[in-house]
Amino acid sequence: MIQFALNHMTVARMSFRDLVALAKQLGCVGIEVRNDLPQPLFDGMEPAAGGALVRENGLRLLAVAEVKRFNDWSSDREAEALALIRIARAAGAEAVSLIPRNDNLGMGNGERQANLRVALKALKPMLEDHDLVGMVEPLGFETCALRYKAETVEGIEAVGGRGRFKLVHDTFHHTLAHGGPLFPDHTGIVHVSGVVDQQVGISEMRDPHRVLVTPGDRLGNLDQITALQAAGWVGPVSFEAFSAEVHALADPASALRSSMDHIANVHA
Repeated sequence: MIQFALNHMTVARMSFRDLVALAKQLGCVGIEVRNDLPQPLFDGMEPAAGGALVRENGLRLLAVAEVKRFNDWSSDREAEALALIRIARAAGAEAVSLIPRNDNLGMGNGERQANLRVALKALKPMLEDHDLVGMVEPLGFETCALRYKAETVEGIEAVGGRGRFKLVHDTFHHTLAHGGPLFPDHTGIVHVSGVVDQQVGISEMRDPHRVLVTPGDRLGNLDQITALQAAGWVGPVSFEAFSAEVHALADPASALRSSMDHIANVHA
């Protein structure tokens, strides 16, 4: 049985309260909230109150996103990370999301790995102090300085960060990075979205192409989930669709239920 979750990006026009209500309605195990949407985190509620609302509805606050460009470490980045970590801790979240730089800089072999280790080494005690996990999400874009899960895991192991840092296995980014090995023991959460546009090449796929997972999906979501589960991974599968078409759905609950059924039927 798959543990489904809902990332706020999928229903970006919804309020935090409506996100919670929808996740409960759909039988999700939890939600992920974001600081890159037009509305404030928790609809402007205090983090502790926002987290309490999540738990009162039988849900987990899986992650607060995101620390951007975390592998471009600086004093400003440290301050941003600490601020988000404190919000996550106050809300009773399980993790904060760490998103790498995606500007075609810091791309050199050796440079990438060194920058990653600097950031992870600095973040590790901050996360330990607040009893949080850092969810690291490699982005499959060719302009990203952290494309590959293997490189990410090497960095985590190098700083003694196993368990304190976990991978986000994003099915979209896994495809864009041309697959590669799975790391079930390091994976904390899976992000799912689908691409149904038949014209766009894999290297040209971008966030606006990301819709819900349907039978027309080109990303191999079902195969990826099956492979992770076969390797022993157990955890939440969270919908993260960026498409404006999905954001504009009049009845997102029905569309999400249909997608959940499509995924679950294969993994029954």
